[in-house]
Amino acid sequence: MSDPNPYADDSYKWGPPQQPGNPPTVADGQGYGYPQQLPDAATQPGPAYGYPAVNPPAQPAPPGYGFPPQQGPGPGGGAPMLSLGDITVMNDSIVTPSGTLPLKGAVWTATDMSRTEEKIPTVAIVLAIIFALLCLIGLLFLLMKEKKTTGFIQVSVTSGGRHHSTMIQATGPETFQMVMAQVNTARSMSI
Repeated sequence: MSDPNPYADDSYKWGPPQQPGNPPTVADGQGYGYPQQLPDAATQPGPAYGYPAVNPPAQPAPPGYGFPPQQGPGPGGGAPMLSLGDITVMNDSIVTPSGTLPLKGAVWTATDMSRTEEKIPTVAIVLAIIFALLCLIGLLFLLMKEKKTTGFIQVSVTSGGRHHSTMIQATGPETFQMVMAQVNTARSMSI
């Protein structure tokens, strides 16, 4: 266990075989397939990508180096305050895929186009039949109910002579109340 990799030796190198004394080459963009000599900086050994150099550079990296640049507020101004589907409410504007609308004087509407169905699941019917033959307690399985909500809630905004609508999928009977709370917040910001 003195050698970290007992199978590593210098008898085999990865990559295509190289002639001793010839520097590596790269294909030239102008003459496809014709080799061109690499610059001296590319043939010098250096640290692997992502690791700091053994000898640090003479000058420090600029502040924020390695992080994506931070963007200031865009033309809408400020951070998003509220989002309803693909409608985003900013401090002073409403951003939609069809364009930016002014927030002041916007008219918001919401329409519930969802429905909730309540039915007896198939499992309950099968269990009721099986246990009804054994005893009358099997009829209690018919009291099992399952609720399923399908459909969408349509949210529309009109402002500055333009109109945009979006559809939000209803995931339960309480979805319309949650969307209406957001629409009422947007209405209060539009005053």
